[in-house]
Amino acid sequence: MAATIIDGTRHARTVRQEVAAEAARLRAEHGVVPGLAVVLVGDDPASKVYVRMKRDACEEAGLRSFDHHLPGETTEAEILDRIAHLNRDPAVHGILVQLPLPPRINEPRTLGAVAAEKDVDGFHPLNVGLLLLGTPRFVPCTPLGVQHLLMQSGFDPAGQHVVIVGRSTVVGKPLMAILCQKAPGGNATVTLCHSQTPDLARFTRQADILIAAMGCPRSITAPMVREGAVVIDVGVSRVADSSSPKGSRLVGDVDFDGVAQKARAITPVPGGVGPMTIAMLLKNTLLAARYRHNLP
Repeated sequence: MAATIIDGTRHARTVRQEVAAEAARLRAEHGVVPGLAVVLVGDDPASKVYVRMKRDACEEAGLRSFDHHLPGETTEAEILDRIAHLNRDPAVHGILVQLPLPPRINEPRTLGAVAAEKDVDGFHPLNVGLLLLGTPRFVPCTPLGVQHLLMQSGFDPAGQHVVIVGRSTVVGKPLMAILCQKAPGGNATVTLCHSQTPDLARFTRQADILIAAMGCPRSITAPMVREGAVVIDVGVSRVADSSSPKGSRLVGDVDFDGVAQKARAITPVPGGVGPMTIAMLLKNTLLAARYRHNLP
């Protein structure tokens, strides 16, 4: 029996509608309009698409969007100066530095320059520490989106063995911290694997919930998945496809066609985790505005 498809687009639409309703209430009752600033350095095509999608999502939800597109040759000092300006701007409640940055820019130093109270991506060392302590302020958007998808689709991770394949600071590590917390949406037993894990399939076949986040296209195949597992595919890669008008198409870390015949439920790529990332960014920006104005 083929797997149930977990529709991230539908779930994201619900979150965005909730954010829009809350933003309208903030504006009507307190005169507060949440504002998100996005800093983009250079002309990476994928990054430009993501920034445009974030801007459109903000406008649809009634949030202000401030785009700061800097040339690729912008120095690190100039980027840090722009971030410092946004840290001081009272109209900006959330700041997102679009990744990847040019190789010559120190990524940890740049991300750490964003004020912790405006770090809606959850990458500031203080926010990372709060998450690990179990008292999060901002949870990174993609891991938060994964947790939301699981809960809203009826796959509570509590008591389940979750295997995460991927150890990035953007997805794998924070997702591990979220799902093992003693809190709703957590209480899972979490195994974290990565590209250097010997005999990876030995671990993935144990998973009640398998989360693929390595960035390796179609690397999780059907023999690596236990019958009846829930599979969440975070990876997004572009591969050649002569049948596509563009000559390429997007695929995930999971060999979808094969795994869908064994899994209980699975997220597609595109249309799975991706839409949830932007929805959670809006949610975090709304939260940042509430923090800034001491609203419950």
